[in-house]
Amino acid sequence: MIKTYSELIRLQTFEERFKYLRLKGQVGSETFGIERYLNQKFYRSVEWKDVRDYVILRDRGCDLADPDREIQGRIIIHHMNPILLTDILEHSTDILNPEYLITTCHDTHNAIHYGDISGAQFVHPVERRPNDTCPWYY
Repeated sequence: MIKTYSELIRLQTFEERFKYLRLKGQVGSETFGIERYLNQKFYRSVEWKDVRDYVILRDRGCDLADPDREIQGRIIIHHMNPILLTDILEHSTDILNPEYLITTCHDTHNAIHYGDISGAQFVHPVERRPNDTCPWYY
């Protein structure tokens, strides 16, 4: 089953989106092995950086494009359909197609690959107020 952004975005809740994307992988299972350098070369390419920027803007920097889950740290672009070595070697257009990409935070990305939704729990940022770090102003 090919997973698409258009289908995912119709799901209303973060939980539904997570279940749609979950891979149930095994930690330590080999992906690119000795050819990992090709994977890294791809992620340093101008083409990847351009599509990455587009996806971040499209999703407004939100985890699984959920507007209530703005990513506060590093943003990861997740391939909704895992890429293979042949995709890179054959320059498959699918690996650069925004229809197959989604923004995630680090914890959600790891949970999609190896965990469950508890690994993607969201902590709302603390709302700051003037002088809230100075105990003598309270």
